[in-house]
Amino acid sequence: MSNTYKIISILSVISVTFLCVNAINKTESDAINDPKIGTHLSYKIQALKLPDNLNLAGEQVPLEIADVKERMERELLVNTYWQSNGLLLLKRANKYFPIIEPLLAKYGLPDDFKYLALAESGFTDETSSVGAAGIWHFMRTTGKEYGLEINNNVDERYHIEKSTKVAAEYLKKAKERFGTWTLAAASYNAGMYGVSRRMEEQQVNSYYDALLPDETERYIFRIIALKEILSNPEKYGFVFDKEDLYSLPKTYTIKVDTAITNIATFAKGFGLNYKEFKIHNPWLRENKLNNKSRKLYEIKIPVK
Repeated sequence: MSNTYKIISILSVISVTFLCVNAINKTESDAINDPKIGTHLSYKIQALKLPDNLNLAGEQVPLEIADVKERMERELLVNTYWQSNGLLLLKRANKYFPIIEPLLAKYGLPDDFKYLALAESGFTDETSSVGAAGIWHFMRTTGKEYGLEINNNVDERYHIEKSTKVAAEYLKKAKERFGTWTLAAASYNAGMYGVSRRMEEQQVNSYYDALLPDETERYIFRIIALKEILSNPEKYGFVFDKEDLYSLPKTYTIKVDTAITNIATFAKGFGLNYKEFKIHNPWLRENKLNNKSRKLYEIKIPVK
């Protein structure tokens, strides 16, 4: 083989190698920037390192207990890598946290309990399979017990301000009974009697030492996982701009102490359609307000 031919061959190999490297780099770049190609070339599933300061309302998670550490890791992993749900929760939190945060402060409840509401309902108006409703997911009997009006015409479980007040009353009462916010939150899921009975049977006084129903076993860890992720979204791979988040338009309040025979017609008087009106007043469950008792209701009207 002549020297000239050898040089040509070497140059050809170098050229092909260079093209292949460029092609790989371009493919990776395309995978990142072109949603049609996908993210499989750059996407990685990584183990997560648990922060040392995980807590609920200042009450530390005892990660030195092996099963506690595993359960905490499970919820952090599930809620980190269920990306679509996580991003939706981030978007909705920006919509409702500004309403809930001052109410929690007003009623003497730790700010962390906004994550309990998020864990309960995902900030949607969907009713659970067992009939819990509103962002705090109150059952009908519990809501009525704490003074909410609940019937086919009016359901104040869907009233954010009133249901937040009731949630605060319940949780503070549970805190007085159990001594910790963690057990108070657990009782929000399993009921005060259910938690108390199991604690007595098992002769323990800590949520982290008790064997509870499966849903309650995961409940506190999910709340804490959501707190950690929403407090540090970029750390867990959530990238967004401020304008990507949801927000509620400003509203003003009108007071009504009479019946409303047709809400669709009533809404038109404020330049709204029926859907717009109901978005801001979901506690009105029908196309009318009966109000036989002449009760004073506060209705929100969005500022146009």
